[in-house]
Amino acid sequence: MTREEGRNKRRESNKRPSLDEELALYGAGLTCIAGLDEAGRGAWAGPVCAGAVVLPLSHTDLPQLLDGVRDSKQLSPAQRESLLPIVLDVADAVGVGWAAPAEVDEHGIVPATQQAMIRAVTSLESQVDALLLDYIRLPGLLDLPQRALPKADAHCLSVAAASIVAKVTRDRLMVKLDRDFPGYGFARHKGYGTRQHREALARLGPSPIHRMSWRPLRELGGPQ
Repeated sequence: MTREEGRNKRRESNKRPSLDEELALYGAGLTCIAGLDEAGRGAWAGPVCAGAVVLPLSHTDLPQLLDGVRDSKQLSPAQRESLLPIVLDVADAVGVGWAAPAEVDEHGIVPATQQAMIRAVTSLESQVDALLLDYIRLPGLLDLPQRALPKADAHCLSVAAASIVAKVTRDRLMVKLDRDFPGYGFARHKGYGTRQHREALARLGPSPIHRMSWRPLRELGGPQ
């Protein structure tokens, strides 16, 4: 990475997500807009978790209330944990949806991710008018206007909030699963493909929550 690329990356990470996209939809008469994001898409083990967040767009002080909210990848675990209760308090509605490892194996990661997001939307108590998403679209909800934007989790405040909901919720689950399936280090790497995880797989073989369709797992055989 060049010095200029490094500076650009730091500027991007420090940039606050805005409400520009949400307010454009709100101004068009779509008053209940859900931002969506997922966590766990690239993991070798555990489910995909999707978060959906509806912000009260009539409140002009939202940027101040959610000042620290960023794409979850730009935050430390402690920052994400401290921001989650703020998101839950400020949001009009928050939903969570899951897709199990078996669904990833059966349908593929993109359809499983879409299913988790659909479940997050349908779990909301509010009647949603439109969706803001990071790249992915949801064919199961084509009756709703959808805006799938590059790096929406970095640029759209509701999507950034959803990324925190999804990441913290999934990380907490993986800590619990570490107790159910000890030895793999799930509490530390959250199911992602680290060296520690690879070494544990070589020693223990895959567990029932591993995604057996993924190449590192296919090479090892079935759950132990």
